Amino acid sequence: MRKIVYALVFMVLTLGAFGQTTTIYLIRHAEKVDNSKNPDLSKAGLERAEHWKTILAQVPLKAVYSTDFLRTVQTATPTATSKNLQIIKYDPKTIDLEQLKKDYKGQAILIVGHSNTTPDLANKIINQKVYAPIDDTVFGNLYIITISGNELSHQLLQGL
Repeated sequence: MRKIVYALVFMVLTLGAFGQTTTIYLIRHAEKVDNSKNPDLSKAGLERAEHWKTILAQVPLKAVYSTDFLRTVQTATPTATSKNLQIIKYDPKTIDLEQLKKDYKGQAILIVGHSNTTPDLANKIINQKVYAPIDDTVFGNLYIITISGNELSHQLLQGL
């Protein structure tokens, strides 16, 4: 079953690599050590960050964005490092999503956020209220938004 899921994820992830399709991948930070204001990732969280690197290995990312918190930066780091990319810090309240779409037209990017900001950004990008905040116990969601010309599609892969 896991092999089928990985094959499906790989096919979906690589769709954005062709033509003028822009693909935006959004994930929540991985598991944290505690509920303090700016905690590090736990051992499980560090393992999940490596897992995201593996899942996104075949995706030709052009940028990796992270909020300015230890847990999000630590989640983004393995993927960014594997792609030789610097992590770009963003504020979910002020990020200019229209400019982001223009800057990365025809390319793929990863945005790492939080349980409330990740689905909110996905909703703003698709201009619909589809995705609810993520439960505090859920860390394996991958939101995929593809934009090709005037066509926009989105999906949520859970449990990765």
